[in-house]
Amino acid sequence: MKRLVNKTSQQTLVPKLEVAQTFWSRAKGLLGRDQLASDTGLWIHPCNSVHTFFMRFAIDLVFVNHDFVVVKTLARVPPGRFVWPVWKATSVIELNEGFLDQTPIAVGEQLYVDHSLS
Repeated sequence: MKRLVNKTSQQTLVPKLEVAQTFWSRAKGLLGRDQLASDTGLWIHPCNSVHTFFMRFAIDLVFVNHDFVVVKTLARVPPGRFVWPVWKATSVIELNEGFLDQTPIAVGEQLYVDHSLS
């Protein structure tokens, strides 16, 4: 399992980061789930836009560029929405609704994925 870390503060943001990098895993995303565990996120790459059609719960989104610098965040995206492509974003991390309220992540912050737990 991977984890998402704030590079500046060395704070672990998401202890269990799932990865969707195949065509089918990216297309499925969080569809079919009733919830996302509070310590889990889904990193979709490559990806610069998402939809929440047919989802059963709202999510928070963190879009990052190729250097894993945050370029946009969106909180509380409800089911049935389309998020237009985010310029300069190369991937997105999908998180539980309210995550960004509890753990603010600002545009410009440097994140990284710790692969050592894989």
